[in-house]
Amino acid sequence: MGRYETLREHLDASTEPVLRLSIARIERILGDVLPPSARKHQAWWANEAPGGTHSHARFWLDAGYRTQNLDLKAQTVEFIPGAAKG
Repeated sequence: MGRYETLREHLDASTEPVLRLSIARIERILGDVLPPSARKHQAWWANEAPGGTHSHARFWLDAGYRTQNLDLKAQTVEFIPGAAKG
């Protein structure tokens, strides 16, 4: 199980068309803190295909979601369906 597997499971279980989560909520789902770069850099949340430098993205992409509307000031990100499930 990867570090972000519980996030994938949470997304898999969701029936919401748009799932807006705070970074704090994501950390509660994970049971662990995200790296500081997740709170500071938009690139951390990129919808990068497997094999890229952001391997954590595969967990939301595998669940069939992609990120949008990241707000680093409010510390929120939206997950929307739109990625091919892995």
